[in-house]
Amino acid sequence: MQTSLILRIAGISGAFAVILGAFGAHGLKPMLDPASLENWKTASVYHFIHTLALLAVAILPLSPKRKRIGTALFLIGMLCFSGSLYLLSTRSLHQLPVTILGPITPLGGMLLILGWVSLAWPERRE
Repeated sequence: MQTSLILRIAGISGAFAVILGAFGAHGLKPMLDPASLENWKTASVYHFIHTLALLAVAILPLSPKRKRIGTALFLIGMLCFSGSLYLLSTRSLHQLPVTILGPITPLGGMLLILGWVSLAWPERRE
């Protein structure tokens, strides 16, 4: 995966992390209970931290294969982890059947962990 594409993805992800974090802190505050707001905050913090991890993938001297793997793990992990928390924390507002997302959250967390491991694992010399 090309560095420039990963940087663009990270830029878009970072913008959304800031937008969603601000929306939760200001727009959702009067509408959600404290536990739901805390879940939203957790989602936005993890979203932002893993956006920075995407930047690391882009700038570290990794093989193209390692860049693809790291990018995929972080992106899918963010979507599953933060995305499910965003939806679960606002279920009182949208009334969508999101209970199935409960098991998706830890799956996303595992993918995020694997993303970090993919950065730490030594590359094979071929």
